[in-house]
Amino acid sequence: MGKSIFMVAFLLIFISIHPFVVRAADDNKPADPKKNPAPVPAPKPKPVDDTTNYDVWQPDPKTGQNRAYCKSKGACSKNVLTCPAECPERKPKKNKKQKGCFINCGSKCEATCKWRRAKCNGYGALCYDPRFIGGDGVMFYFHGGKGRSFALVSDTNLQINALFIGNRPEGRSRDYTWVQSVAVKFDTHTLIISAKKVSKWDDSVDVLLVKWDGQEVTVPFQGDAEWKTNTGVREVLVERTDDTNSVRVAVGGLVEIDMRAVPVTKEDDKAHNYQLPSNDAFAHFETQFKFSSLSDNVEGILGKTYRPGYVSPVKRGVAMPIMGGEDKYEVPYLTSAACNVCLYQKEHAAKAGSNGAAGLADV
Repeated sequence: MGKSIFMVAFLLIFISIHPFVVRAADDNKPADPKKNPAPVPAPKPKPVDDTTNYDVWQPDPKTGQNRAYCKSKGACSKNVLTCPAECPERKPKKNKKQKGCFINCGSKCEATCKWRRAKCNGYGALCYDPRFIGGDGVMFYFHGGKGRSFALVSDTNLQINALFIGNRPEGRSRDYTWVQSVAVKFDTHTLIISAKKVSKWDDSVDVLLVKWDGQEVTVPFQGDAEWKTNTGVREVLVERTDDTNSVRVAVGGLVEIDMRAVPVTKEDDKAHNYQLPSNDAFAHFETQFKFSSLSDNVEGILGKTYRPGYVSPVKRGVAMPIMGGEDKYEVPYLTSAACNVCLYQKEHAAKAGSNGAAGLADV
C-alpha cells in the first residue's frame, strides 16, 4: 500500500514538471524565421543639400522681391533670405535680359544675382564644335565623330554621355561635330535632354526633348515652368530658364547643367567652311556643368580635368588644342556606360541594363 501511494505521488510530480521541461527545451530551439521574421531595418535618411534646403515664401508685399525660409542645419538655419533689388525674382521670365536670384542656405547663406544660362568661357563649359573648358581652366577641342557617343564624365555614382552630330564636307579627313543630346545616368535612373532636328531655325519654336527613364516628359512653359521628381534618394529638376530652348537641369547632390539649344548660323557655316546642307539647322547645345561630389579618380573627357593635380596634355599656345582619346571614351550608344575607362560601368555592372538603342534611336 505504501509503495502504491509513493508511485502515485511520483507520477503527479513528474506530470506537473513535464510542461516546464518541454517549454525550456522549446526555448532553446532556433527561432523559426517564417513564424518570427526578422525586423525590417529602418530606411536610410535621405541626403539633404543645405544650399537648396528652403521653403519659398510669398514675395515681399512692398517690393515684390522673392523670399525664402532656410531649413538648413548650419548657421543659416531659420534665416529668411530676400532677393536683391537688382534681381528680385528667382525665375525671371526674360532670361536673356535679366539675372535670376540664387538663394544659398548653406555655408554662404546669401541671395545673389547670376545669369541663368551657360557661360561658354566658364569652367565646365561645352559649346560650339565641341570646345571644352576643363575644371582646370584649360580650353581644348574634342572632335569625336558624327553619330557617335562619348563619355563626358564617368564616376562611381554618375555617368554623363553626349551624342555628337556632324557633317564631313568633301575632301575633309574628319567630321565637323556638335553635341545634340546629353544623357545623365545615376542610381538606377537615366535623364536625357536632346535638341530635335529641324530644317530651319526659329527662336520662338522650342526644340527640346526630355526623357526620364525612357519616357518623354513635358516641361511646362507656364507657372514655375519646371518638371521635377523625387526618386527617394534625390530630387531631379528640369526648369526652363527662357521662353524656349533653354533649361537648367539639377540632380540633387551630383550635378547642375545649364543648357541652351542653338543652330549653326549661316555666318559660322561660311566662316568655317562647314558646307552644311540647307535642310538641317544642326541644332545643338551650349552647355555648362557644375559638379557637387566628384571622386578623385573621376574619368571622362571633361570629368578627368577635375582630378586633383590634373595636368592637361593638350598643346598650349595654339588656336585649336586637341584632346585625343576617342578610343578611351566612346560608348556604343548614348545611355551606355561601357567605355574602356568608364568607372560607372564597373560599379553598376550587376545592375546595368540596356534602356536605349544605339545612337539617334535614344532621342
